[in-house]
Amino acid sequence: MCDFCKIINKEIDAHVVHETKRNIVFLDYCPTNKGHVLICPKIHASTILDIPDDTLMEINSIIKKLVKFYQDQYGAKSYTIMQNGGECCEYGHYHMHCFPRYEGDGFGWVDSGKEHDHSEGVAKSLREAFI
Repeated sequence: MCDFCKIINKEIDAHVVHETKRNIVFLDYCPTNKGHVLICPKIHASTILDIPDDTLMEINSIIKKLVKFYQDQYGAKSYTIMQNGGECCEYGHYHMHCFPRYEGDGFGWVDSGKEHDHSEGVAKSLREAFI
């Protein structure tokens, strides 16, 4: 059983801030900023493709409430939500990060420096996902 499933089953302590029948929200153990949470479905899945749509919709609803809280209570003018899936899902259990952002907080993406195709051909091939 993975660590997130153990948190869901109350076998590992976590600072749980919200819980529904589908999802659990708890503080990240190594937060980027105050209020950094992980939102995890209660079913074990490493990829978004294995999560029911109603669970994903609820995750987005949770994120919306968190962002409003970050603005109203923490004065955050920005936020980040992110998720690493498949082989990049380091814990093997789908989870969405959500945290407030502040000017000069030091968080940022690292550019690989590699040149990537940004052409109409790429856009055209991606459009097939929506056919």
